[in-house]
Amino acid sequence: MSWAQRIGVGLSALATLFFLMDAVGKLLRIEPVLKASVELGWPAASAVPLGMLLMAGALLYALPRTSFIGAVWLTAYLGGAIASQYRIGAPLVSHVLFGVYVALVMWGGLALRYPAVFRAALANPQ
Repeated sequence: MSWAQRIGVGLSALATLFFLMDAVGKLLRIEPVLKASVELGWPAASAVPLGMLLMAGALLYALPRTSFIGAVWLTAYLGGAIASQYRIGAPLVSHVLFGVYVALVMWGGLALRYPAVFRAALANPQ
């Protein structure tokens, strides 16, 4: 395994752990997580369904055979998080763009783990 692939595995593990911790916080209805959701305009009752969606995406991303579809799934989830932050007027660099930073780590990890897939996609844009 090359150094780039090892770095990719590390970035992917970091992203996966972040998603899993967030999902578990929602599923267990931990008070600070519920409070943050309500501050974003989400009802507290939405924590468990959102946690289930996030857990599914994290598991898809963690498994090599489904990692690409998991990354697409989580990108959509992060888009909702970005929109939620923007809607309440949160600070741009630290809050609104946080989902972009997480997505870059996630996709960067995937690209470094499977460089041939991304090379082929870039060489043959359709």
